[in-house]
Amino acid sequence: MNKRTFALTLALLLAALSAFADAKPPVKQVESKKVCMINEHYMAKDQIAVEVEGKTYYGCCEMCKKTLATDASKRAAVDPVSGKTIDKATAIIAADAEGNVVYFENAKNLEAFNAKK
Repeated sequence: MNKRTFALTLALLLAALSAFADAKPPVKQVESKKVCMINEHYMAKDQIAVEVEGKTYYGCCEMCKKTLATDASKRAAVDPVSGKTIDKATAIIAADAEGNVVYFENAKNLEAFNAKK
């Protein structure tokens, strides 16, 4: 293999590895009752249920419980696919490997989000 071919092969290999390293694993749907909706984190155990106007939200502590009960803005999220503001109580919730959550208007948007990764 001559130097030029080797250099080109090496450049292509490095570009492919870089693209692979930047790819993030998909987020997976999780149960809302296992998410602190204030800290935006999947906790793997059931959180404290907070009933507001007939809907159920979840928080990890008394401070989160109080915030969910009194601050309507903390009960809403923006779907990253549609850009619409949605209610966390009715959202499809997904988490990444580190437990960070994303809220979706519907399952179709969750699929679209993962397809872009």
